[in-house]
Amino acid sequence: MAKAITINATDNLAVALTDLTAGETLTVNDNTVTLTHDVAAKHKFALSDLEQGDEMYMYGLVVGTANAAIPAGHPITTENTTHKASGYDLDARSDYQWQAPDISRFEGKTFDGYHRADGQVGTANYWLVFPLVFCENRNIEVLKKAFEKALGYEKESKYEQMVSSLVQGYQSGKLDEVLQKDNLLSSFGNGTAEEVFENIKVRFITHQGGCGGIRQDAETLCRLLAGYVKNPNVAGATVLSLGCQNAEIKIFQAALDALGVDKPVEILDQQTLGSEEQLIGQAIQKTFAHLAAANQISRQPAPLSKLTIGMECGGSDGFSGISANPSVGYVADLISALGGKVMLAEFPELCGVEQELINRMQNRDHAVKFTDLMRAYEKAAKDSGSGFDMNPSPGNIKDGLITDAMKSAGAAKKGGTSPINDVLDYTEYATAPGLSLLCTPGNDVESTTGLVGSGANVVLFTTGLGTPTGNPVAPILKVSSNTKLAERMSDIIDINTGPVIEGKKTIQEMGESMLEHIIEVASGRKSSKSVEMGHQDFIPWKRGVSL
Repeated sequence: MAKAITINATDNLAVALTDLTAGETLTVNDNTVTLTHDVAAKHKFALSDLEQGDEMYMYGLVVGTANAAIPAGHPITTENTTHKASGYDLDARSDYQWQAPDISRFEGKTFDGYHRADGQVGTANYWLVFPLVFCENRNIEVLKKAFEKALGYEKESKYEQMVSSLVQGYQSGKLDEVLQKDNLLSSFGNGTAEEVFENIKVRFITHQGGCGGIRQDAETLCRLLAGYVKNPNVAGATVLSLGCQNAEIKIFQAALDALGVDKPVEILDQQTLGSEEQLIGQAIQKTFAHLAAANQISRQPAPLSKLTIGMECGGSDGFSGISANPSVGYVADLISALGGKVMLAEFPELCGVEQELINRMQNRDHAVKFTDLMRAYEKAAKDSGSGFDMNPSPGNIKDGLITDAMKSAGAAKKGGTSPINDVLDYTEYATAPGLSLLCTPGNDVESTTGLVGSGANVVLFTTGLGTPTGNPVAPILKVSSNTKLAERMSDIIDINTGPVIEGKKTIQEMGESMLEHIIEVASGRKSSKSVEMGHQDFIPWKRGVSL
């Protein structure tokens, strides 16, 4: 196994693949350097002497500048590095030739999904219950409590069993005896319950929007929720309205109509119906009737072209752009070549790779839309006193992602190499086969929420640090960049790309095995860890600044 590598032959920064020691001499790309300090795995060091103001390169892109002289073999840190990204020019687009991957292994393969009247195919079958306004959250929670117990979803967790054990110990005067037990939690397991319906589940969504704030946020929320109903993993929805909110029923209905939603949607308005009891009673009765009908839908074979994969990253580290993201990118290329849809989101994490993406756009209108969205987003960030350069989180920095450009260069690898066939603003629905760019923030849950609202029926979520994010509608498959994380947080990690770092697997091999895993999850034969853990996060993006 190599101790350090560059990603592109033109790079003047190397990435440590393992912990390195001061005084150690390494040869990377014909550059022989002696380390001036210890360099932790995932972090970078200079391959040649850098003067103040010199540009730093990774992935063949500018990722920063030296703000002081940096000798060869010296680590790259927040103290000696300033963010800088490569520029871009809309009119500098070059001809792009794509070498599609070999898809012979997957040609003719299918997954077992839920076929919808509009031609989409779901990887799951959910009935949604959600409010148009936060005032109805309590009623959603009342419905959730009633349904989940009656439908067999409510299983006594090992944590509840542990608390019960402590209560019993306290009441019997034996609390100290119980507390002194080693690994008390390990003596319990999650309970079981028999579910009523085989082919349909109900999911409950709450949020803090719909009123207050600006009208545009309410309109955006309505479009997002309509996208969730449109999502192929959804059979229909029960929607609660108070009646006086900014997110009016007519706005939501218009959003459904604009998407051509042809599914049962029950909208109940509390101020029209009167009592809370009347509202909840009708919601229960109507929802149960729809569940019984939706349970008649069963999984049937569908071509892989019916997959719509969202690409996301969160809790990234210095290995994400070397192992997890390129592996996911290879999946993106496979899906594109098979006629499916792929969405790459997180626009703040495309800072510095704009020109590469523009070059992959065959349609100039798409390039114009992309650059307009990027410039508007960056301006909003600067107007609020922030900026893309402030994007790396403390965890990113701690694990080797020093600048936003460095983070972005690796994050963009999730989009593979295929042509970009569409550019979508937030809440716009994916319709074009192949790769689309979707404008979302880099925030994990806000972005994932947006991907699913734009039609993703599976989301690949890469992480180097571990992020327990899920979604109410789509399975979120967590892809670890390194084996240590996969072993330490095995309860949330689905796929480990650490073997790429260890030299045991190629990007192609990892990508192909990842697609096989996706097929199993999409067919319901394997569950995602996010579903098993009950992670159902939903945070709409208010169009203010969120990096």
